[in-house]
Amino acid sequence: MSFSRLFLLPLLLLSGCAGYHLGPVKPKLFTDIKKIAVQTFKNDTLEPRVEVLLANAIIKQIQQDGTYQVVDEKQADALFEGTLDSIVRKSARQVTGNVLQTREYTLTLRAHYRVINRASGAEIDHRTITGTTSFFVSGSNPTSADVNQDERQAIPIAAEDLAVRAVSQLSEGW
Repeated sequence: MSFSRLFLLPLLLLSGCAGYHLGPVKPKLFTDIKKIAVQTFKNDTLEPRVEVLLANAIIKQIQQDGTYQVVDEKQADALFEGTLDSIVRKSARQVTGNVLQTREYTLTLRAHYRVINRASGAEIDHRTITGTTSFFVSGSNPTSADVNQDERQAIPIAAEDLAVRAVSQLSEGW
C-alpha cells in the first residue's frame, strides 16, 4: 500500500501543472501566424522620415519578443501595416517664475495598425496605439533653445514605446 501512495503522490503534484504551456501563447486571432512582414508606415503628419523609423522599431521589438518571425512579404503569413496619425507635443513643466515658458514637454505619437492575412487578404485585427516620452528643453536658457531639435531627438524614444505596446498586443492580445 505504501508503494502505491509513493507512486501516486508525484503524479498528483505534477498534475497541477497540466494547464501550463511552454513557448509563446498567442491570441486566438493569431494562432495560425508564425511569420509576419512589417511594411513601411504611412505618414499622415508633417514630420519627415518617421515612416522607416517606426517600421524598424516594430521589427526590432518583434525580434526581441520572439513570438513571430520577421520575413519578407512573399514568405509571410500576415502583413503588418501602420499609419502614423499624429505627433502631439504638450507642455508638461513650466520655467519657475514664468508660466509662459516651458522646460519639459510630453511627446505622443499616435498610429493605427492593421494585421492582414496575406493569403486571403482578410483583416485579422486593427487597433490604434500610442507611444509617449518626455523631453527637456536643452540649454540653460529656454528662450534660446531649439525645441524642434529636442523634439526630433525624442521621436525615436516615443517610437520605441509605441513598438513595445503594439508588439505586446500582437503577442499577448492586450
